[in-house]
This record gives sequence, structure tokens and C-alpha cells, in this order.
Amino acid sequence: MEINSINAAEFARIFLAGAANLEAKKEWINELNVFPVPDGDTGTNMSMTIMSAAKEVDALAGPDMKSLAKAISSGSLRGARGNSGVILSQLFRGFTKVIAEYDVITTEVMAQAMEKAVETAYKAVMKPKEGTILTVAKGAAKKAAELAEKTDDLLVFAEAVIKEADRVLAKTPDMLPVLKQAGVVDSGGQGLVEVLRGCLFALQGKEIDYQAPADTGRSFAAAQAGSYIDAQANQEITFTYCTQFLILLEKPFHTKREAEFKSYLEEIGDSIVVVADDEIVKVHVHTNDPGLAMQKGLSYGSLTTIIIENMKLERDEKISALKEKEMQGGAPAAAAEETPTEPPKEMGFVAVSIGEGLNEIFRGLGADYIIEGGQTMNPSTEDVLQAISRVNARNVYILPNNKNIVLAANQAASLCEEKNVIVIPTKTIPQGITALVNYIPEQPPEENAAHMSEEISNIKTGQVTYAVRDTEIDDKEIHQGDYMGIGDDTILSVGTDRKSVTMEMIEQMIDEESALVSIYFGEEGTEEEAEEFSELILKQHPELEVEVNNGGQPIYYYVVSVE
Repeated sequence: MEINSINAAEFARIFLAGAANLEAKKEWINELNVFPVPDGDTGTNMSMTIMSAAKEVDALAGPDMKSLAKAISSGSLRGARGNSGVILSQLFRGFTKVIAEYDVITTEVMAQAMEKAVETAYKAVMKPKEGTILTVAKGAAKKAAELAEKTDDLLVFAEAVIKEADRVLAKTPDMLPVLKQAGVVDSGGQGLVEVLRGCLFALQGKEIDYQAPADTGRSFAAAQAGSYIDAQANQEITFTYCTQFLILLEKPFHTKREAEFKSYLEEIGDSIVVVADDEIVKVHVHTNDPGLAMQKGLSYGSLTTIIIENMKLERDEKISALKEKEMQGGAPAAAAEETPTEPPKEMGFVAVSIGEGLNEIFRGLGADYIIEGGQTMNPSTEDVLQAISRVNARNVYILPNNKNIVLAANQAASLCEEKNVIVIPTKTIPQGITALVNYIPEQPPEENAAHMSEEISNIKTGQVTYAVRDTEIDDKEIHQGDYMGIGDDTILSVGTDRKSVTMEMIEQMIDEESALVSIYFGEEGTEEEAEEFSELILKQHPELEVEVNNGGQPIYYYVVSVE
């Protein structure tokens, strides 16, 4: 049997088969997560992302390629959860941009679409890391380009592409030492291979249940997810002027022009954000010469909404502003459950949190809306968008408080047109608390974002949980049921005694510059034990200040911050 082209209806069936295969394999993919923590579920993340798209595809009646492409792109974009889910949605976004221009898909179209998928996904990640889902996608796309010149048979093409994807996946442990030490391949890459394999099953005519599961639309609170692709790193202020403007496009802003523009901005500054659609480009850059950035922008169209702020002045005003904030105090605004009738305020905050104690801390610091999730449940892009809509403010800060949620928050920010949404890349709960503490009401949004991002870089976070399987990481032998003290970058302590594991973790976090240790005890931790830790810390480090708080978080007995 030879297949030279597939139409929209056939491709919809093939896509649903890929989604069904990933859904069937999600628990197995979950087991491939390197860190043996009970919230590490890459398979669940990716499955819920693709099932969001599958639901929209399943609802189409007699689709053409354009409507099918829109359903896949929009569904996965809004349903994306965790870094692995966001990257998968970006692969679909790039892929569908190409197929939307054709009535049927051939090997040549497929190769073009896969190339665009990889390009789009790599652009979405600030610091792409090889040995991940990105590497597998790139290897498959490269093979597709070679095959498109040799065969018109989509069956031969697909079989060879998946074989290459499997080969690249098998090499991921050689690219990331942490995978090799744990004896697993990249879980996100495995998820992508299962999507491709399911598509191949359908192309081969194998029997598969193509219906999207009935619980596709369930709340994010029903899922647990995790991944380990690094999110965007914290930025530091190295240039004087925070420059923002919108370009009203007068000519197509295609990929080449976007790359040219970003390259130019990198020459004159940093902290660059360029978000484009068909009519407008939103630009943010820190530079010493705003005029150069705007002059380049004028080559693509007219400018509007220009904001230029001198960030160096912030250092002189910070102390007095903080004192004024302390004097003001004030209770947090309640989350709006209905359409607001009052005029919008200037600033609002959305924080991702879990555990009533931590939720109350965030509310007390001024958070307008709490997304229940975080360590054990990753909210989707759509969940973040809904939270933004519930905050009656012109400018809304998002505190993801988990490295696995930062990409979804950024994606939500790029989709929101009604408000100025600013994502502070907080990777832990303590970083989110620090960000709110360092918010200065008198400062413009971007200046606040800059110094809040700078302050969170001074926070070290440790979390105590248990291992769900045997593994080895950073030369530490870990057995199922062991307690683990996990730092920002690696596992700091392992053992069978929770107290000693916690104290060993804390001791590794403290250095000569440390001033404050905060301990948040969870559902399965105790206040008495937390107070014991406090006494031991003060005994060994009398110069430090120690705070104990009821966090109420699940999974993690204790969350500890050192600053």
C-alpha cells in the first residue's frame, strides 16, 4: 500500500490517534521523570495538552485544513500545562501554520511543517537545552527533510521518521548526564515519540479508539504534573532605560524580519521581549539608547504606546518607598467573582499556590487571585488567562512560583490583549513571596518587574519530600520511601530520617551572607518539628533570624527559604 497524500478528514483521524496513544502511555512516561518526586508527571502534562486539542478536533464536522489547523493550534495552546505541554503546543503551533496553507498533506508539506514546528518551539524557550523533547523533534524534522527529497510515500516517510526519532531519543542520556545517571531517556521526548507512533498506527490502518476521553475538559485540579526543562533564567539590570513600545505594522513581520529585529536589539541591550501577531509587535528592551530601538522599530511601521523609564533612579528611591509601603499596610483585595463594576485599579496580582497557609500568606501580601495548583497540579494557559480576567486591574503581575509553570504563564501573557500582563519568573513559593514583599506601589510596572526579578535571585529554596522509586542522582543513591531535601538545582540530602535530612539540607543552603531562614510546614509536617529546626538553626547560627509559618502544602513536608 502506498499513500501519497492525506486530506483534512484523514489527518484529523491521524491526529486523534496520536493523542490517544499518548493518553494510553502517559503513566509509563510519568515514570521516566528523572527526579523521583511524587509530583513529576510529564506524561500527564503532555496528555492533557494534546487532549485539549483533541476535544476541539473531535468537535469539527467535515473540517478543511484551515479549520483543522486552527483547532489543533488553539486547543493545545490554551490547554498547555507545564513546560513539556507548552513546548508540545508550540510544536503544534508551528506545524499547523504550514499545513493550513494546503488542501492535502504530502511528504514535502509534512517536512516543511515539521521544520516550522521545531523553529517555533525553540523560539519559545529562552535557553533551549539539548537532550530534551526539542532535540528529538529536531532530529525527526531533519530526517523528514531528507526523506521528502527521496520518497512520495507517506507510509515509508513516517516509518523512517519515527525510527530516527527513536534513535535520537535513545541518545538523550548521552546529552544530559542526569538522564544517564538515572538510567532513563528524556520523558518529554518519549511523549513526542508516542504521539508520532500513534499517528503512524492510524496511517497504517490499525484499530484505535479515536474518541477524545470524556474527562478532557476536567479541571486542572484533577491532574498532577511535572518536568525538568529549565525555565527562563532571572534577568539582571545592566542597562539604564527600560524601553517599551508597540509597532503598528505596515509590512509583513515574517520570521526573517523578526529574527533580524531581535538580533539588533541584542546588540544594543538585554531583557528583550518581542511578541508579534499579524498587525502589532509588542517590544520590551533594556538599553542605554532607546532611540536606536525605536528607530529600528520605525522601519517596520509606526510606533505607539511608548514608555521609557530610567531604572537607575529606582536604586535611590527604593528604601524610602519601602518604608512608605510599610506605613500604608492595607488589606488585600478580594478576588472578583463577577464582572467588576468599579473602575480598574492600576496594579493587580495573580499567584499560583497550594495549601491554605501559603494561600493566606499570598493574600496578606496583596495577591488578588490565587490559582490553586503549583507543585502538585500545573494550571494550563487557559487557567492563567481566566485568572487574569478575574483581576480588575490595568496591569497584572503573574507569579508562577514553579519552574514548570513559567512557560504557561508567558504563553497566557502573550495571548491576553486587554491588559498589560507581566510574568515575574518565580520558580518557587518563597521566590513568589519575596517578589510581593519587594513590590513598590509608586513605581511603574516594568521598573517593579525588573527589581522584583532581581530580588528573587537572592532567595535559596529547599523542599523536603519522599522518593517514589529507586534511582541515582548526582552520585546520591535514592531508595523508594527515602526522604529527600531538594535544592534549587539538585538534591541536597537523602536519608531515612526526616529530621536529619531536613537539617542537612538547610545547612547546605546557609552561607556567610545569609540573614533570614523561613520554614513553611506542610500538611504532613508539624509545627513542633519546625520549631525544633528553628532552635537548632539558632543554636548553630545565632546571628540568623528564623521564621516558622504554617504553609499547609501537600507532598512537601517542609519548604525552606534562605535569604
